[in-house]
Amino acid sequence: MKRGILIWAVSAIVYLGLVIAGYSLFATVNPKNNEQTKHVDHDQAKMDNQEGHQAHEGRTNKASDVTPKVSYANGEITIELKDKNKHVPELEVSHEKQMHLIVVSSDLKKYYHLHPEKKNNGLYSLKHNLPDNAYKIFVDIKPKGLNYTANPIKLNVGKIHQKHNRNDLDVDLELTKTIKGQTVELISQSFEANKEITLNFNVKDAKPDPYLGALGHVVILDEDGEKYIHVHPVADDKTVFKTQFNKPGVYKIWAEFKFGERVNVYPFVIEVKE
Repeated sequence: MKRGILIWAVSAIVYLGLVIAGYSLFATVNPKNNEQTKHVDHDQAKMDNQEGHQAHEGRTNKASDVTPKVSYANGEITIELKDKNKHVPELEVSHEKQMHLIVVSSDLKKYYHLHPEKKNNGLYSLKHNLPDNAYKIFVDIKPKGLNYTANPIKLNVGKIHQKHNRNDLDVDLELTKTIKGQTVELISQSFEANKEITLNFNVKDAKPDPYLGALGHVVILDEDGEKYIHVHPVADDKTVFKTQFNKPGVYKIWAEFKFGERVNVYPFVIEVKE
């Protein structure tokens, strides 16, 4: 009996040793398994970071759950918000405001950065006189728990206005602009599609004052006024911004900086190449 138990124990130990050896041999022959797992984890983290960066810029590839309606009458802009279920969405505060309203004329010459206030039943409004023209409106918001993309909304004011046609913007040969005595220079190594671009704004021996929770704001539109990008500085003490252009083409940049009680808007037209 004891001899049988001894034989069984020895057999079990030998079998266990063979299993361990076989697994070790498999791991040695297939070293890529662990590397692939690490690579997948790294890629997922990279995707998560990219999604966060896109949300910061007001961009997302997902379908929007909220479609704003914009109207204008008697010098007042009104925005109505409803989600896909006809409910009123709750908005997060982003850079000190629940809503940033970017209004540009269709020829991209006029630019306004406004902040309508909440009224009731999903209505936001603001008194602001718009000259007769064709405009594109971007309602920049962060609805809680909902996907959202700031798409252009066409708005015609008055009887005489420009049509919403493609613009022929002249690319700036000199990226230095002076507004109300304060000069700002846009410095960038290159403007290439599908690469992270650094936009460094040299404010020429001056330091902007904090404005809406940041040292500056940058809004970018493509030549058609369809592709909207809104970015903020990479740090609280720098006028440096990072973004990405998905397609080559001509883009217009509006850089906003506050000096004292005055907010200057610096327009730049750039060409993004392949």
